[in-house]
Amino acid sequence: MTDFIQKTTPLKNTYLSDSLLQSYLARKIAESPHGPLLSEIIPGLEALGERAVSEILNLGYQAEAEQPEHIPYSPWGERIDEIKVSDAWTHLARIAVEEKLIATAYDRKHKSWSRVHQMIRIYLFGPSAALYTCPLAMSDGAARAIELYGSDELKKTAFRYLTSSDPTSFWTSGQWMTEKTGGSDVALTTTEAKLEDNQYHLYGTKWFTSSTTSEMAMTLARTPNAPAGSKGLSLFFLRMRDSQNKLNHIFIHRLKDKLGTKALPTAELTLQGTVAELVGSQGDGIKKIASLFNITRIWNACTAVSFMRRGITLAEDFSKQRFAFGKNLDEHALHTETLLDLNAEFVAGFLLVMKVSELLGKEECNEDLPGESALLRILTPLAKLYTAKQSIAVSSEVLESFGGAGYVEDTHLPRLLRDSQVLSIWEGTTNVLSLDTLRAIQKENALIPFFKSSTELLNSVTQPDLVPFKTKTEIALQEIKSFFETTQKNETQLLKKSRSASYALAETYMSALMLNHCQWALQNNDTSLMDPIHRWHQKNFIRGILDN
Repeated sequence: MTDFIQKTTPLKNTYLSDSLLQSYLARKIAESPHGPLLSEIIPGLEALGERAVSEILNLGYQAEAEQPEHIPYSPWGERIDEIKVSDAWTHLARIAVEEKLIATAYDRKHKSWSRVHQMIRIYLFGPSAALYTCPLAMSDGAARAIELYGSDELKKTAFRYLTSSDPTSFWTSGQWMTEKTGGSDVALTTTEAKLEDNQYHLYGTKWFTSSTTSEMAMTLARTPNAPAGSKGLSLFFLRMRDSQNKLNHIFIHRLKDKLGTKALPTAELTLQGTVAELVGSQGDGIKKIASLFNITRIWNACTAVSFMRRGITLAEDFSKQRFAFGKNLDEHALHTETLLDLNAEFVAGFLLVMKVSELLGKEECNEDLPGESALLRILTPLAKLYTAKQSIAVSSEVLESFGGAGYVEDTHLPRLLRDSQVLSIWEGTTNVLSLDTLRAIQKENALIPFFKSSTELLNSVTQPDLVPFKTKTEIALQEIKSFFETTQKNETQLLKKSRSASYALAETYMSALMLNHCQWALQNNDTSLMDPIHRWHQKNFIRGILDN
């Protein structure tokens, strides 16, 4: 009897092995006025792609194995509320700064394409890094909020530290929204901001605070005599520790025992007179913090896509090694079909995330065309809600493709599914984001630029093999338009169908993006997108709104 050992293939450079990413960049370098600038980023992406499957990957495994620990007291009984994290977690922080995962977006070396460059770097870094992307996302969002609304002093200090490329002077930020009354309905926020000795002091409990080891946090609180509801909330900046390195009147109750994101310290805490600074004027806290979570929602979508890519890569490599029923898995037609279906989901999600990143960069650099700000407004919740659901489904199928090995923790495969699950919850559940999509439509007329952009993407599609799919997409757009025209005065029906409508909007726009990119690829003798398009169009984009 011989002892069988299953062979596996080590992960390869995540940039060099990603044909879709390289195709996307080749097109943008060829078409963009900033193409010569964009071409400069390739060597850095290759280097990060190699680092992601070696040093970063190993640190991610170590950080997962050495989970955060809350130490409430010193050996002598003093309340210290220390949170101890793995050395690997700290090392990942240093690498994130070295790789300029936030600084890239703000040095704007590549004009509006700096955001795209940043998101590609996150996409390569994220699936290896034990979700260190969470504190980075919140730090990026905080930097943007301070850039827009912060005082000159905050811009000189906090903004400079958040966007630093020097590990010795880099800060991360928490984002403290969730209270016992709920997370999504921030109108129920009970934290109070009291003016004492010409300083604001915050009082209240935050039930869920991620990255609690950060140097600072952004949070919402209600100032004295402020009206009830969301209109009475203001945005505040606070430091975690004072000049003596003691917690800023913050009492940490416990670390959360979560399904996933095990390496990330997430705490429940109470603010007991925490010194804080008002960001901008009183009120409009929701509007100001929206600039923060619009950034984090895009990070969320980018993370979802990167998880899909990682899972599919692992499953494809395993299928070439695993022998069952007389041949390798990649020779079984049904197994291959399953993996190709997953790849279609990834392709659609990737192109949507890149489009949203392009729009964000243009808005930040004042390069956006009329209507593109509203287009970004509607595509952001759509990208976040849809890719999160995709990531969960794809990760589940990936685990299943490994059989029992996919259910065993020491293969590191279950982490893909556990960590994907948070993506549909954090920064707004699917239903919350569907309602946010409706707000974008009702308050900012976002359907107008949505349909305009979809039509422009489809107008360039002329390859005969693509025309039937183009026609189906155009019909779906007309059906969606009809749905909103017939339900605009029926608020109950509109709310009831908002989730289905959001899926229809997302899937139809993703179809337009895929067809548009495939048109370019075919002109360059690349047929690799034809299969994903065939599979994507097996969906009925408007299935959820047809009964209207």
